[in-house]
Amino acid sequence: MIPSPGSLPRRLTVRLRLTLLYGGLFFAAGFLLLTVAYVLVTNILESLPFTVQSAEPGLTQQQADAIRRAFIDEVQHRLIVQSAFALLGVGLIALALGWFVADRALAPLQKVTATARKLSESTLHQRIAMQGPEDEIKELADTFDAMLDRLSQAFDTQRRFVSNASHELRTPLAINRTLLEVAVTDPEASEDMKTVGKTLLANNARHERLIEGLLLLARSERELTTRTEVDLGEVASTVLKTGGRADRPDIDIKPELTEAPTVGDPVLLEHLVSNLVDNAIRHNVDDGMVVVRTGVLDGWATCQVENTGPVVPAYEVQSLFEPFRRLNTDRVESSKGAGLGLSIVRSVVGAHGGTVIATPREDGGLIVTVRLPLA
Repeated sequence: MIPSPGSLPRRLTVRLRLTLLYGGLFFAAGFLLLTVAYVLVTNILESLPFTVQSAEPGLTQQQADAIRRAFIDEVQHRLIVQSAFALLGVGLIALALGWFVADRALAPLQKVTATARKLSESTLHQRIAMQGPEDEIKELADTFDAMLDRLSQAFDTQRRFVSNASHELRTPLAINRTLLEVAVTDPEASEDMKTVGKTLLANNARHERLIEGLLLLARSERELTTRTEVDLGEVASTVLKTGGRADRPDIDIKPELTEAPTVGDPVLLEHLVSNLVDNAIRHNVDDGMVVVRTGVLDGWATCQVENTGPVVPAYEVQSLFEPFRRLNTDRVESSKGAGLGLSIVRSVVGAHGGTVIATPREDGGLIVTVRLPLA
């Protein structure tokens, strides 16, 4: 079967280029050697004493020279033909050996590439730790490991800062909430004060949600410390039973749940599903619909949340997974949330070695599909 043009390799691999280089150098050296041998053999034949003996008398010198010339030409012809066949055969063997030698020489680089491909913010603890002679490739691997050490320290410092700052901010917010609740429920408080207090309470609640989201985001970006078998179907069922939204009773939630076993942190996975459902309810139209599906798809434990809502341009989808980003970069409707829901989802999915894909619906809304490794 002839491969289509799209399936053909668009570039030569290093292994193939090294093999071609080895083969080209071998054939060039062989051709040079063949040329030198041809010249040397020709000079030797020209300088050797040559006597023509014939049974027939009367052989002239011109005829003897012609016989001598024919003999030398025949030797040169056979030398060229047989040497060319020998060079071709040995050259093919050299190409095969070059292919295997290049693969062995590039094996350390393949290890570096495989390690780099597996890395993410939550797996920066992995190292190449190459063993072998102190050559250029080992120097490259050691430099890569040193860079990973610096990156890991930088990410750890960032996570600790976010976590510590969030913890420090929770206490004054909790105190503010208590004082505002006392002030609002005071029977002697004026209506204006109660109105201002309720506004401040709503603002304080939004800040508390933001802090909780930052804490959860910092936690989800760390390496998992808890790994147990979890059923995404059971997690989704629990979230739907306990996470109803009283402020959007018009939203119709349709569960389509089947078993989807995976391995991970149950608390983080519950937050993952909860954020997906909450985001689908929060960013929806009046009398809208949310469908929550779980199951096994293509060998992955899958959770999919589909909702109606505003039309989402395809070029805006990826930006929705960034922290504090909303559709059309709208910050006026920040009361709908802190803008961390999908960021937390992506971080939790990455920590569990899965993938998350968001696809806009033609009639408006999103279909967010999370795939995690099967248990």
